[in-house]
Amino acid sequence: MIKVVNVTSDANIGGAGKCILTFLKHYDRKKYDLTVIVPPKSLLIPEIEALGGKYIEVEGISDKSLDINGIKALKKAFAKIKPDIVHAHAVMSARIAAKISGAKIIYTRHSVFEPPKKISHGIGKFINGAVNNFFADKIIAVAEAAKDNLTKTGVSEKKITVIKNGVDSLKRYDAETIAKIKSNYGINDEFVLSIAARLTYVKGHKYILKAVKMLADDGENFKLIIAGTGEYEDEIKNEISALNLENNVIMAGFVKDVEALNNITDLNLNFSFGTEATSLSLLEGMSLGIPAVVSDFGGNPGVIRDNENGFLVPSKDYKSLYEKIKLAMDDKELYKRLCEGSRRIFESEFTADKVTRRIESVYDEVILQKEKRK
Repeated sequence: MIKVVNVTSDANIGGAGKCILTFLKHYDRKKYDLTVIVPPKSLLIPEIEALGGKYIEVEGISDKSLDINGIKALKKAFAKIKPDIVHAHAVMSARIAAKISGAKIIYTRHSVFEPPKKISHGIGKFINGAVNNFFADKIIAVAEAAKDNLTKTGVSEKKITVIKNGVDSLKRYDAETIAKIKSNYGINDEFVLSIAARLTYVKGHKYILKAVKMLADDGENFKLIIAGTGEYEDEIKNEISALNLENNVIMAGFVKDVEALNNITDLNLNFSFGTEATSLSLLEGMSLGIPAVVSDFGGNPGVIRDNENGFLVPSKDYKSLYEKIKLAMDDKELYKRLCEGSRRIFESEFTADKVTRRIESVYDEVILQKEKRK
């Protein structure tokens, strides 16, 4: 069997952790011997246990990409496991320890953001590229935009494979259950818009609120559910009050039951302009045939195809956002077609099983390279 170690620094369950759990659920257990390394007391641990997975807690990596103590601890762990492959999820310490240990290194880039000039120009670009090329045999980018970020900072395009995220299909509830969930949110027959994202400035909540204010002024019958927590929460609440949207917007906080939320959602929103890869929230909605209106930033264009399963609009352009939401709400035939497109595109590209097979193919590729060099 091929011994694989996945390493994450997530103390909580972030996007990288969710991707690891999805892979853990679907990987070929007859071919790969998989161990997950996590920080002590990571919230991923009970989820890994529930899936029957193996894990090791390692000090010095909690929410840190690079730490000398983390490198030492990981080196000891690798000496015991003797992995063929170390798959690092934003943990540079793991890549360094893997190189010392002689394992093949795979690194996944989960984020998309405009790289700073200090690593995208001149000597900084050269050094960044050299370091990342040396400490990775293959790099998985979860969006074309993530690949672009990497190449702008000197990373070799030959090392990069784009594998967009995948998720398990959510279950569609019956009408009675949906009505009960809506009632719990104080929703009756309104058209439901949802955004599930961390409450931070670059997620674009303020532009969404400006757009839905225009919907409210039109007299549209809708509710907007904002799910998530973060440092921007007070600013969002103040903006809701200033725009007099208290009757239209629901601040849901952290929502554990994303399946229930998606079952009452008619249209998903994502208006990020600073960081966004392949949104798991959009994919989960698509699995139920829920279309979306999103910004054209980052990985969004790789998920939402304009006029097929939703609409792409320019970042920060809340007037265009308003127009596309209104179009989806008012044109029933169009909305039906977007729903059908969402489900079709999800099934063809984003199922958890298909994405897992693509990741496994990268594992097989680096093992083949290793064997050829013997």
